[in-house]
Amino acid sequence: MSDLAVNGIYVGKADTRWLDKPKSAIGKQAVDRRLSLEIDGFVTDEQADLSVHGGMDKAVHHYPGEHYATWRGELERDDLFPGGFGENISTQDIAEDTACIGDVFRLGTATVQISQGRQPCWKLNAHTREPRMAYLFQKTGRTGWYYRVLETGTVKAGDRIGLLERTNPDWTVARVTFARLTRRISEEDARCLASLTSLAEGWRKAFERMAEGDRREDTSARLGTG
Repeated sequence: MSDLAVNGIYVGKADTRWLDKPKSAIGKQAVDRRLSLEIDGFVTDEQADLSVHGGMDKAVHHYPGEHYATWRGELERDDLFPGGFGENISTQDIAEDTACIGDVFRLGTATVQISQGRQPCWKLNAHTREPRMAYLFQKTGRTGWYYRVLETGTVKAGDRIGLLERTNPDWTVARVTFARLTRRISEEDARCLASLTSLAEGWRKAFERMAEGDRREDTSARLGTG
């Protein structure tokens, strides 16, 4: 995989977006200056609820910019552009079916590793004013993915992102995220993912439960369908 350009970097502050709802930092804004990338994310970025967002395994969210044209066509909307789903970085020419769990990249002067896909939640619905958005993210698999930061550094729009190491070529982000969100996976594969050290801890535990035969999970609150 050749180096790619970082087309955009987006950060935001947590604030009250919706009446009677928790604060959110999903409303990211593009920044042109060079930003420090620390172990828990970009220094000027915030997450409102660290129990489900952010943290070392979800320090940076990467969303493929080419997905937006597809969404605009499918939803018949002309107001969806990179940065619009709360991601931190946007590129072209890499997507869930070509990126793998555990992939290590040089991002600007930092080093990052793919840790998991994104589990879409109701905040996507509210932010985009599309009540099915979280569900559609999950249905299509166009979720993007998260990085953990292995080495801190700095990143600016226009920098390069390049693959340094791939250790799990069979476990694409698309394949693992589909298994995690649908819970449709063999016990053997679930056991394999439960022991995959480069996978985020929360997802390893979920696959461990699946390997033991427990596929129960109420997603209604997360997807906003309850």
